[in-house]
Formats: sequence, C-alpha cells, structure tokens
Amino acid sequence: MIISNKEFHVNGLNYTIRSTIETYAKDLSELRLQIDGETENLDRERGESFIDVSGFEQLIHTDTLSPRNLFLVAVADKRIVGFSRCEGTYLKRFSHKVEFGVCVLKDFWGYGIGKNLLKESIAWADSNDIKKITLNVLETNTKAIELYKRLGFEIEGILKKDKILSDGEYYNTIVMGRFNDAHTKCC
Repeated sequence: MIISNKEFHVNGLNYTIRSTIETYAKDLSELRLQIDGETENLDRERGESFIDVSGFEQLIHTDTLSPRNLFLVAVADKRIVGFSRCEGTYLKRFSHKVEFGVCVLKDFWGYGIGKNLLKESIAWADSNDIKKITLNVLETNTKAIELYKRLGFEIEGILKKDKILSDGEYYNTIVMGRFNDAHTKCC
C-alpha cells in the first residue's frame, strides 16, 4: 500500500516519512544490517537473517501491491534513517490485524522518527478498516513501551525468558496490541 509523503521538523531535523520504493532496496539492506548491530532491542544480531537487495526489492514489490501491508521509510538529508513495516495476512481468522515493526539508526533517536512512523501506520490502519495492530518489544525498551501505551497499545502478554542478550541473561518480550474500535483515537 502507498501513503502520501509527510514532512516533519523535530529538534532541528527535517525528515520525510513516505512509502518505500524499489530503488531504496540497496540502502535498506545496508541500513538494516547497521541497525541490527547498534541495539539489542531488535530480534537479530548484526548479519543474522540478512536480507539482500533482491530480497528487499521483493518485499517492497509485495508490500506496494498488498492492501494489508505498509512499508514506510524515514528520509533525512536524502538518506534513509529508519523504516517500519506493517504486515497482514489473508487468512480470514487473522485478516483484521497487522503486525508492526520499526527500526531507526541510533544517531537519529530522539527526533520522533519511530513515533511518527508508528503514527502514520496507525492512521493507515484505521483508514483501511484494519482493526488491530500488534507488536513485540523487549522489556528493557521502556521508552518504546511508554510510547506504545500513549498511542493506545495495551500489554497483552509476556513471553518469559524469550531472548538471551550479550550479557548472557534472559529477557522477556512484551506482546502489545492496539484495537481500533469506535472509542479508540490515535495521536
């Protein structure tokens, strides 16, 4: 699915959130690899589950054509600095929901990029009769958890000792969801 470009100016940084295009595939492949090495908040370590240029081209193509998927990028100074995806399914029992994921370069944390990627995704979901957005977040990522709560997400469960991080300790994954009904308002 495609959305209109949105411009943001936060803390002196100008950036655009837009639907991705296939010519961004190389940049996205490199960006994902870099981000995976910058934080333990994501599921992967650097290089794991690597997606090459052709893999991103296929994802972008699929997401552009699918009314149940949304692939957004954040562009600052002609450079992709973050991205998010909503992925749905055509299985009837799950057709009301999508799963959301986001990542932003560490140098660009604090500019509202993750928040604005999520807000645009919520607006898209709400306007396309998608009733539920789900996501998973590491228990130590308290800033993200608080942001998700402010945008209408609730904790639905905890996956105990779900991840092992570089310190050798086990950490929980928080499962969150936002259900859009007549009483839920975003942003």
